[in-house]
Amino acid sequence: MSPAKPPSSDRSLALFLDMMAAEGSASPNTLAAYRGDLTQLDAFLTPRGETLSTAEADTLAAYMTHLNTQQMAASTAARHLSSQRRFYKFLQTEGLRADNPADRLKRPRTLRPLPKLLSPQETERLIAAAYALPQDSDRQIRARARAICLIELLYATGLRVSELVGLPRHSSQADSRVLIVRGKGGRERMVPLSEPAQRALADWRVYVGDDEKFLFAARGKAGHLTRQRFAQILQQLAVAAGLSPARISPHVVRHAFATHLVENGADLRAVQQMLGHADISTTQIYTHVVEARKKALVDENHPISQWRGLGYTAADEKDEPV
Repeated sequence: MSPAKPPSSDRSLALFLDMMAAEGSASPNTLAAYRGDLTQLDAFLTPRGETLSTAEADTLAAYMTHLNTQQMAASTAARHLSSQRRFYKFLQTEGLRADNPADRLKRPRTLRPLPKLLSPQETERLIAAAYALPQDSDRQIRARARAICLIELLYATGLRVSELVGLPRHSSQADSRVLIVRGKGGRERMVPLSEPAQRALADWRVYVGDDEKFLFAARGKAGHLTRQRFAQILQQLAVAAGLSPARISPHVVRHAFATHLVENGADLRAVQQMLGHADISTTQIYTHVVEARKKALVDENHPISQWRGLGYTAADEKDEPV
């Protein structure tokens, strides 16, 4: 049976995004990434007389080569390829084309960088900066309680920033020791709370009305604190703590949560569940982080490393009793 007449680029993209939203439980950020990737591809195809629906494998390969000439990171190019594969698999499944031309494309080689490091001491300074915020007015007291709750919850749970700012009011009761989080793909998980996080949450809930939908409600389209605003709050805390704002972001604090747990002997499977990783291989990056930190500690503090830094070599040794 021959495929149906290919729809226009706009129509095929709209159908694909509708499917991903309805059946794939894709988040708004994921949908925006698909739209951006495929719109860029469409702009490349149009001058060549092809559309998203009719593109051939050779043209897609030329597009991937084009992305490489733009000095695009391999991880970003890999995301573009993933978008293409999902899109053309959808067209093939729906009978809108007979094949998936992206299947024959080679995946760019990606080297996952180690997460930025934040020591326990630096994290404590960041949290302490929230507690040191001014309390000269009711507005400042409320802002301080919110900042403390946000940073304590983030470091206690390692939530993704979108999960944190979008927490429903009922995600935890006032006396609860856990948060109920709905993460990627609609998967729900329970994350334990530290005692400081429990206290911070209880202090903040005083300001959360019973009619509020979100724990961190705010005016605006989303109805809750935006990721961008929370990032700004963290930057302000970084400055107050004497840390470089360039080093601090919600994701860096999430990495600190996971790294410090693994450093202190936490089970990797437990860390995986708390982070909401679907695959343990994603969580294993933190074992490499810990090893890198140990190596750095040795390089900085071991006498042999210091001697080498001064130009010391084995030839300088004298025979001495062991």
